[in-house]
Amino acid sequence: MKQVIVSADDFGMCPEVNEAIEIAHRDGLLSTASLMVAGDAVEDAVARARRLPNLRVGLHLVVIEGPAVLPPEQIPDLVGPDGRFPSDQLGLGVNYFFRPSVRRQLAAEIGAQFEAFARTGLKLDHANAHKHMHLHPTVGRLMIRIGRTYGLRAVRVPLEPPGPLQSAGTFTDTLGDDALRRWTAVLRHQAHRAGMLTNDACFGIAWSGHMTTERVAALAAHLPEGLSEIYFHPATRHTPYLRALMPDYEPEAELAALLSPGFAQGLRDSRASLVRWTG
Repeated sequence: MKQVIVSADDFGMCPEVNEAIEIAHRDGLLSTASLMVAGDAVEDAVARARRLPNLRVGLHLVVIEGPAVLPPEQIPDLVGPDGRFPSDQLGLGVNYFFRPSVRRQLAAEIGAQFEAFARTGLKLDHANAHKHMHLHPTVGRLMIRIGRTYGLRAVRVPLEPPGPLQSAGTFTDTLGDDALRRWTAVLRHQAHRAGMLTNDACFGIAWSGHMTTERVAALAAHLPEGLSEIYFHPATRHTPYLRALMPDYEPEAELAALLSPGFAQGLRDSRASLVRWTG
C-alpha cells in the first residue's frame, strides 16, 4: 500500500510562506505544516492554523541558521548576539557532540521550542528539524526525549530513495547521497526505540526548493510502497527576505505544484492514499 503525507516546512518564517501554506491546504493537497516557533511571522501562522482545523501542525526545530527562542545570554555558546544560530553545520555538529556545556544549552533551547509550541494551543502532530539537523545523533536524541514529554508521536526520517527520482527525472546518485541514507538509520532507531512513528521514504531533499509541477507529477507516479512524506517550501512571493535565505529556490513554483491537477492525478494513478501523521 502506498500512503503519502504532503507537507510544508518553515511555517511562521514570513507572511508569504504562511499564506502559501493556507492556500495549498485550502485549495490543494497540503495536509501538514511544520512550525518555526521563533519565526518572524509565527503569530500569523498560528492564527491561520487555528482557522484551519484540518491542517496538522508540528514543530520545525531550529538549531541552525535561524532564530532561537531563548535569549542569547542563556545560550551564549549556541547563538550570536542577534539570537540566531549560525550556518556552520560542521562546527555546530562538533560542538553539539563533544561539548557538555553546549549540550546543556541545546537541551534548554529544544525544551523552550517545544514549550513555545505548547503555548500556541495547537496539537503537536510531529517534529523535524530545519536543515535536517535532527540527523545529528545528539539533536535527534534530545528532540525525541524532550518531545515525548510534550506528546510527540511522529518524526520525519529524511531518507530519500534514488529510484523514484531517477524514474521521475534527471538525478545522479552520489556516494554522499548513499552515506546520508545509511546515516538515517540512527534517527530511525532512536525514534522507534521511543515508540514513535516514522515515514519509510521522504521526498524534497535532492530537489529542495525546486519541487515543480512537472517533477512532482512524475514523482507521484513512481512512489514506493509504504509511507512517504513529500515536503515543500512554498511561498506566494519570492521576497528579498526569502531570496537572502534561499536565493535559488522557486517557492512560487512549489505552491503551483501543490495546487496542480497533475500532482493530484499522479497520486491517483499510483493508487496512493493521502494520509496524515496522526488521525
